[in-house]
Amino acid sequence: MCYMVFISTTADRDLSERNAPPFVIFERDLAHCEPGIADLLKYPRKWHVGVRSACSCTFRHLSVADIGFGVPEDWYPEEAEEIEATKQFYDVVASLVSAGQRVDCISHWAGTPKNAVKHLDVDLASVSREAFRFFENYHFTFSHSGKRT
Repeated sequence: MCYMVFISTTADRDLSERNAPPFVIFERDLAHCEPGIADLLKYPRKWHVGVRSACSCTFRHLSVADIGFGVPEDWYPEEAEEIEATKQFYDVVASLVSAGQRVDCISHWAGTPKNAVKHLDVDLASVSREAFRFFENYHFTFSHSGKRT
C-alpha cells in the first residue's frame, strides 16, 4: 500500500514539462487511481503525480490533518528528498494558480474509498512552500488571496 497523489487543472500546459526526476513526475496515466477517486477532481486535465516510481510516497505526508501545515521540525524527522519533492510540487501549483488557472489535488492512501476523502481549501498566501505538506485522504483546492501571511 502507498500514497497516491492526483492533480487536476484548467491549464492546457503539459505538466510533464515540469518533471524533475527523481523528485516530481507528472503523468497523464491515471491507471493507479482507485475507482471513483478521479471523479472527485474538479478540473478537466488530470495528472498522476509520482516520485521516482508509480507511487507518491516520497512527498511530505501526515496521516492526520490536525497538526496542520508546518515547516519540518527536528522532533519529526523527514527525508531531504521528501522536502524537496514537496517544494517542487508546490512550485508547479503556485505557478498555475498565479497564472489564473484552477488547481486541485487528492492525496490518498491506496485502497481508500472515495467517500473517506475530506476536503480542504488551501490559500497559498497563507501556506508557504516550506510549510506545505499532504494530508492522507484529503482533497485540496488551491487559491491565492494575494496577501502573504
